[in-house]
Amino acid sequence: MKLLFKRVIELVIFLFFLSFVSFVLMKLAPGDPARYMLDVIDVQTTEDQIEEFREEMGFNDPVYIQYLNWLKQFVQFDLGDSYMTKKPVFEELWSRFPSTLGITLSSLIVMTLIAVPIGTISALYKDKWIDHISRALSLIGAAVPSFWLGLLFIQFFSVKLGWLPSMGKGTFQHILLPSITLGIAMSAVYIRLLRSSLLETLGQDFIRSARARGLSNSRIFIFHAFRYSLIPIITIFGVSLGSLLGGTVVIEVLFAYPGIGKFVIEAIGKRDYPVIQGYILFMGGFVIAINILVDLSYRYLNPEIRLKEADRQ
Repeated sequence: MKLLFKRVIELVIFLFFLSFVSFVLMKLAPGDPARYMLDVIDVQTTEDQIEEFREEMGFNDPVYIQYLNWLKQFVQFDLGDSYMTKKPVFEELWSRFPSTLGITLSSLIVMTLIAVPIGTISALYKDKWIDHISRALSLIGAAVPSFWLGLLFIQFFSVKLGWLPSMGKGTFQHILLPSITLGIAMSAVYIRLLRSSLLETLGQDFIRSARARGLSNSRIFIFHAFRYSLIPIITIFGVSLGSLLGGTVVIEVLFAYPGIGKFVIEAIGKRDYPVIQGYILFMGGFVIAINILVDLSYRYLNPEIRLKEADRQ
């Protein structure tokens, strides 16, 4: 409970710091949201009317006053209204979050299906021909940008073969190409990580002790080596989840998939500051929450941590 309480306090401090930095940076960005908002509603305006509108919206207040006003709303769980849609920002982000989460989770499944067998075989057959091939494939996968891979998939599977839709959302087929694109890009990193982690674990003393006790190789691998090797992978997973969610921004735009990423890209182009600010905090809080779960999972995967905590008590 102490660890959980400590992590929650860190989450609150991080969100406060993130909100301040992102708010200041957006205010320094070029562009006039007041002029855009008046253009959006297609109203012929004069400079005096635009200045009056800025005053009404508080855009002329000092940055710290604007931030305090925004922070007052935020502690009441109010992220403001979108300039584009005139709807609450949280409602807009939350309605699109399941789509982005769906791509993220399906990409993780694709990544796992690729990385676990290839990384395992590569470690078990170290320096054999199959190891060289898997390492070469992982290097190629890491070097290929995900958007370029997505374009290849669209050209081959959608345009030439006509098997899968290249854009939009609606059926199971719509999520396949975005998920495979992101999954392949992520798997390259995890193949190499799993291979090196397994090789290091297989050389540990407790593995030699298990062999000396007469345990079968399959039992040693599944219940000892593989489980222990997951610790560094889960560490990287917590960090890479943020990059995966960030990667969905590019993929959602490429496949015209209506998730949070596509919505935020439109918001950036139209200077919709409440949406951008809300997205940063929404995703920042989500990624930190995942990292808290990762920290807590160490206690289950690594018995040494539990023993050290028991000794302290």
